[in-house]
Order: sequence, then C-alpha cells, then structure tokens
Amino acid sequence: MNKQHRSSSGSTNLASCVVATIFIIFIIIILLILFFTLFKPQTPQISVTSIQVPSFSLSNNTITFTLSQYVSVRNPNRADFTHYHSSLQLMYSGNQIGFMFIPAGKIDSGRTQYMSATFTVDDFPLLPPSSTSSASTMMSSSSSSSAQGVAAIGPSLEIESRMKMSGRVRVLQVFTHSVDSSITCVVAISVSDRSILGFHC
Repeated sequence: MNKQHRSSSGSTNLASCVVATIFIIFIIIILLILFFTLFKPQTPQISVTSIQVPSFSLSNNTITFTLSQYVSVRNPNRADFTHYHSSLQLMYSGNQIGFMFIPAGKIDSGRTQYMSATFTVDDFPLLPPSSTSSASTMMSSSSSSSAQGVAAIGPSLEIESRMKMSGRVRVLQVFTHSVDSSITCVVAISVSDRSILGFHC
C-alpha cells in the first residue's frame, strides 16, 4: 500500500512539473511576441522639409551655386537611434558634385530631429538641352519625376540629392540591431531667375 501511495505521489509531482513547464513556455512565447511586436526595430523616417539656393551664378555656360537642404528625421523605435557613417550627396548628370558626412549623433525614442546641410558647388558645365530632353517631365509635373540625376532643360536644370543614414538601435540595452534609411530628391532650378521650381522625393 505504501508503494501505491508513493507511485501516486510521484505521478502527481510529475504532472505538476509538466503543467509548470508548459505554463513557463507559454509565458516565454507571450513575452517574445510582445517583444518583437513592441520593440521590433523600425527604419527611421526621413523627410525633406525645404530646399533653398542662396546663391547661383551662370557664366560662360559654367554654373556655381550654393544649395541648402533641410530635413527631419523621426525615430519610431522604442529605443534610441544612434547614427553614424551617414552622408549627403549631390549628383549632376550621374556625376558627384558635392559630398558631406553627417556628424554622428543620437535621436531619442519617438523623437524627431531636424538637420540642415549647405553645399557650395564651384564651376561645373551646364549640359546642352538636347542631351537631357528626357528630363522635361520633371518640369511639367514634379510628381512624375523619375529621379534620373541632374539635367539641364532649356533655362532649367535638375540636381539629385541623396541622403543616407546608417546606425543602430539597442533594445533594452541588450539587443543591438543595425538600421539604414535613405531618401533621394530631384530638385528643379530655374537658370534664369535662380529660383527653386520644385522638388520631388
């Protein structure tokens, strides 16, 4: 009879251990689901708020200008976004005419950081209109621009701006995830009156 009692007690203990193990596994699964739902790394959101041309000159078919770009970067993560190896690049007819490293920094969780960059580009030749006729769509409708680089269209030209941000998000100070974000904009500039005709990103 003692043997029967011990056997019954052992079965009860085993069943309790199984139930406890299943419960612990269930809790772990729930925590993992919540973790990857709430703390899943997201790409920072870059928006170009304004582009200006403080100075612009054309002489002997050669252009010199200064371009200022203003952007906002929102960190949608529940952890700080630390960025580094970030850059802003200007392109003209597929060639780089300006490059700038963005200083490393940190954007707090759920916050938006505003940045600005100014380029001075010296002495580059304006392409003849015949070689860039395919870019005229940008001038008639900025929403249909195909971001093909820089182009001269009669009295106007297009500059391509490429911004890239690379960094990491450290969740709960334990898990580190690399994230990258980029944005490309085509800027249409009037050669005659030096104004911004529009830009499309």
